[in-house]
Amino acid sequence: MKLETKVCLITGGTRGIGAATALRLARAGVDIAICARHRDEAAAEVVQAITALGRRVHFAIADISQPDQALRVVKETQKTLAGLDILIHCAGGPAGGNLLEISLEDWYAAFDTHVHAVFHLCRAAVPTMRGKREGAIVLVGSAAGVRGCANAVGYGVVKGALPQFARGMARDFAVDNIRVNCVAPGVIRTRFQSSLTAEQVQYNIQNRIPLQREGSPEQVAEVIAMLVENDFITGETVIIDGGMSMRMA
Repeated sequence: MKLETKVCLITGGTRGIGAATALRLARAGVDIAICARHRDEAAAEVVQAITALGRRVHFAIADISQPDQALRVVKETQKTLAGLDILIHCAGGPAGGNLLEISLEDWYAAFDTHVHAVFHLCRAAVPTMRGKREGAIVLVGSAAGVRGCANAVGYGVVKGALPQFARGMARDFAVDNIRVNCVAPGVIRTRFQSSLTAEQVQYNIQNRIPLQREGSPEQVAEVIAMLVENDFITGETVIIDGGMSMRMA
């Protein structure tokens, strides 16, 4: 896919992997729509940075776990930026606890944000991509969805659903030249990791990650950009975790 002048919608695009991806694609000539639940300083900084790169940008306040708001964001993007070629679902959040500990509210909320949002976003976006005979969708999963992760059954289950979601859609829409892939990051230094103590960080680096360092949002953004641009990859999940998920305990 030639990226210049394409239009991309990124959920959760104001921080971490989403923000890094927005800037990476904007530097490649893509016009960007981002959505988040709040308009805050982080959102303003990303919008300003995209504008400074000479690209058009649309920011929408939305909770994409709500079907009507997910649909609205897609329609706003199509109207404001005159199309939609790329969809990247980065929005997410923790869902801690084992089977007996996680609350019902957290269990269902995890599906609404990580899985059901994909259903509604893609149902709204795919018809436009079909009309253009080209499109790229990238779902941000997790290494926790590839291997068992202690005390995070909800998070692991919803993230584990995304590779199959990508494969199913990739198979269905290959005939329309719409490619769907998934990226599965490991321990990435974002706000998601801010609750870890210094001791926990060092334990991860020394005992869980063979490369003995955390990843960065920019490194994940490079993989996402590759999956968007390379038009012969579809239905795949690329793990970027410093070797964490391939090691034996």
